[in-house]
Amino acid sequence: MEEDQESLKYLFQQEFSKMVAVISGLYGLQHIEIAEDIVSETFLQAAETWGIKGLPANPTAWLYVVAKQKTLYYFRRNKILKNKVLPELTPKSEDSEEIEEPNFSEENIKDNQLRMLFAICNPAIVSEAQIGLALRILCGFGIDEIADAFLTNKETVNKRLFRAKEKLRAEKIKMELPPEGEISERLDNVLHIIYLLFTEGYYSKTQDSILRKDLCLEALRLGVMLSEYEKTDLPKTNALLALMCFHASRFHARQTEENSMILYEEQDEGLWDTDLIRQGVYFLDRSAKGKELSSYHLEARIAYWHCRKEDSPEKWADILDLYNRLLLVNYSPSVALNRLFALYKAKGKEAALLEAEELRLENNHFYYLLLGELYKDLDEAKARANLEIAYSLAKTQTERQGIQEKLFLLNPNGKKNRK
Repeated sequence: MEEDQESLKYLFQQEFSKMVAVISGLYGLQHIEIAEDIVSETFLQAAETWGIKGLPANPTAWLYVVAKQKTLYYFRRNKILKNKVLPELTPKSEDSEEIEEPNFSEENIKDNQLRMLFAICNPAIVSEAQIGLALRILCGFGIDEIADAFLTNKETVNKRLFRAKEKLRAEKIKMELPPEGEISERLDNVLHIIYLLFTEGYYSKTQDSILRKDLCLEALRLGVMLSEYEKTDLPKTNALLALMCFHASRFHARQTEENSMILYEEQDEGLWDTDLIRQGVYFLDRSAKGKELSSYHLEARIAYWHCRKEDSPEKWADILDLYNRLLLVNYSPSVALNRLFALYKAKGKEAALLEAEELRLENNHFYYLLLGELYKDLDEAKARANLEIAYSLAKTQTERQGIQEKLFLLNPNGKKNRK
């Protein structure tokens, strides 16, 4: 029984988004909520039927058949209502239109998911709502899971999704690929949403490690989907894929079984996923074929270096140069902070401290965490003071626990406590 429930949960995440995309693509985004209801009812029927009869031989095919039946029933009944009960509201041109049935072929699913991706990532919808829609419509996440990802409640998520869907209707956004001349520009927004989705998983504040991994894998899946379509298989697409592969390769090495974060220098290289690193190198090579140099290219190259444990001056000099260029392309406090660490590794603590004191990221606990590291072995009192500020600013218990361990390792002599 438990195995059947797990199978159904897995199928929901895999197939929900596909079926919603196909139904919405066929009947229009104005019916997206109806598509969601139909698919949800299909899974409800599956839970009831399979609970009695057990899993069918081909669960996916069973779901497609039932979803197709429910879709045709809804739209045919709706047409009858318009034509016979409310004929004055129905344009005559619609009277003779046949209700087309959904096509759940693999090729049609991919086509509709790609078009749905561009529709959801329309600039008319605010970024946060785009991520929510992507998680729900393209990744099949439940409302509870989305609420966990954003550290918010179901009511907030439902309101956010409702407003986003209203925007889709109000702006009359269609499920279609942009004209060829606009694809590259529109792709920027799509890639940005995938990047934010991956970042939410990789740097997530939730302690649900399974959810964090799923967010990253879904972002990777969407990126691969773009790379499989010729017009969106551009260098910047491959650069983002390379970046995500490199980061995801170190996913299991970044935290302990208790969910405490493990710093890069303390990670077990044996836990890195070498297949993902090779895949990242493949995408990085493909990203070098164009003339455009995006922030994803620079970040991917930095991430590549972090998949090589060597601690050579050449490595950190190159990373520092990449961060210098990245700040010019896409400045952010986090990039400036990461550059400081590279500066420390390339030119020493004193050089990094000179610039760190000028940066003054006063509400960023990572900033004070870095200052604590830089002052360690130089000024124990300042190291402790900065770590205490970092502790007070940390947002999760896991982060506070890691900082507490660093404080514990400090003593009045500035040496590690070896007990």
